[in-house]
Amino acid sequence: MPLHRRNPFLLDLSVSLLTTLKLVACIHLVSTHVLAVHGTRGPSMMPTLSVRGDCILVAKSYRRGRGVRVGDVVQIKHPVPEYRGHGAVKRIVGMEGDFVLRGMPAGSRVEEEEERGDKEQRMIQVPEGHCWLIGDNLPESRDSREYGPVPLALISGKVIAKVLPLKEMKWIANGLEVVQQREWIGRDRDGNKVEDGGVE
Repeated sequence: MPLHRRNPFLLDLSVSLLTTLKLVACIHLVSTHVLAVHGTRGPSMMPTLSVRGDCILVAKSYRRGRGVRVGDVVQIKHPVPEYRGHGAVKRIVGMEGDFVLRGMPAGSRVEEEEERGDKEQRMIQVPEGHCWLIGDNLPESRDSREYGPVPLALISGKVIAKVLPLKEMKWIANGLEVVQQREWIGRDRDGNKVEDGGVE
């Protein structure tokens, strides 16, 4: 005798259970490999993200650094052992082969404190398979200036939008622009415009 004739309740229960399992598997696949929504906290990405209460949309197709470039905001698995299991959101300012400043920009408050603490200001080259990450709020960000280059394998996705709070919903664009070559480069010692290495 078929199952639905013996006990329709068992048939309904098994169909409901199977549908629920399919839904859970589908949600897991989407949030792992396509898109995920995550909450954020902390001041390191101000003003792009608030200290508390923001939710971001993360594109998982950029996992392990696939297709990311300088200027993108990414979510990473935290590289510092004491924060393992936690994530972080930072902006990429250097990819493998790029030269970056290991410290704060000249003239900043933190840079002056580092000078007093005898920390070295120097340019370093980002090693192969790594990127250099910085928070948008330089003085309040723990980032590559502290823990060094980050393996691309720790990137869990690219932040593409801020989705909550609703009144602040926006796309998160690449914050760095390509520098266009200008018609003139500057002025020489006599005050003449210099263009392409020659005097105007």
